[in-house]
Amino acid sequence: MKKIVLTGGGTAGHVNPNIALIPFLKEEGYHISYIGSKDGIEKELIKPLGIDYYEISTGKLRRYLDFKNITDGFRVLKGVSDAKSIIKKIKPNIIFSKGGFVSVPVVLGGYFNKIPVIIHESDISPGLANKISIPFAKKICATFPEALQNIPKDKAVLTGTPIRKELFEGSKDIGLKICNFKANKPVILVMGGSLGSVKINTVLRECLDSLLKDFNIVHLCGKNNLDASINREGYLQIEYATEELKHFLAISSLVVSRAGSNAICELLALKKPNLLIPLSKNASRGDQILNANSFKKQGFSNVLYEEDLSKESLIENINTLSKEQSVYINTMSTSNLNNAIDKILEQINILCKP
Repeated sequence: MKKIVLTGGGTAGHVNPNIALIPFLKEEGYHISYIGSKDGIEKELIKPLGIDYYEISTGKLRRYLDFKNITDGFRVLKGVSDAKSIIKKIKPNIIFSKGGFVSVPVVLGGYFNKIPVIIHESDISPGLANKISIPFAKKICATFPEALQNIPKDKAVLTGTPIRKELFEGSKDIGLKICNFKANKPVILVMGGSLGSVKINTVLRECLDSLLKDFNIVHLCGKNNLDASINREGYLQIEYATEELKHFLAISSLVVSRAGSNAICELLALKKPNLLIPLSKNASRGDQILNANSFKKQGFSNVLYEEDLSKESLIENINTLSKEQSVYINTMSTSNLNNAIDKILEQINILCKP
């Protein structure tokens, strides 16, 4: 039986694409193992799937000076040793890495065991973990066309991002029932990320009087960001959606979202007209701005920068998106990035070491 090791963690964005691949890898006859950290989100998300899970020592990779870089450096070295031993024991044919700090020791452990490694890069500009790992990989799968400029040409493959199959299985009837909405208005889904966005939450709530005249709104506001003082017909606020998300997407005509790569690729695959509000460069390395600009350039998204976000600009952009939603749907339908799983499986099968 062919064997594959998956790795990636630190955030759900470094795990969900692996989860999307798992059922298709099983259909291809692969035995799947996962190498992750002892207490990261990847363990929480992978173990319920019945996948063999192996823990390694990990340390955070930082772009800035910090005393913890020294101690975490030793943890990373320990992680490399851990991963090398685990991979030697498993004897996989190939390793697929989704990035995040936990992936670096696994990529190096695979390299030292002479196991071919494929990396997936979600953003236009590679994160630090993938920058370190790229020299040790055979192929790098990219989400964005612009990312190909930042990857060695002999290794780069444009694939898009794997999308979880269950997101296509949402029910409008179940979604309307969960929200207690009448089916007489289009629905806007507003997502500010798992931790939420104070600014998006605040501005959206200032707009409710205007927006609720024409729309119902599902508001994923982030942990501890519920406002108990608001109880309006046609407005549902919830901290975070897991099983419900597919149903919320099914009922949504428009989506307002941050511009994380996985989230916006899911919106592209589902052909949901969307308004992106990327994290500002003050709060990130700027990758969401690059992602949003790429999708705007390709005609998949409208973009409202956080610095320009206000009650007036949000209402104006939502109304414009609503009027032009058929244009966005038609453009998204022409995208060649909607078949990522097949393209990634092709690369895995080509490089799978016999």
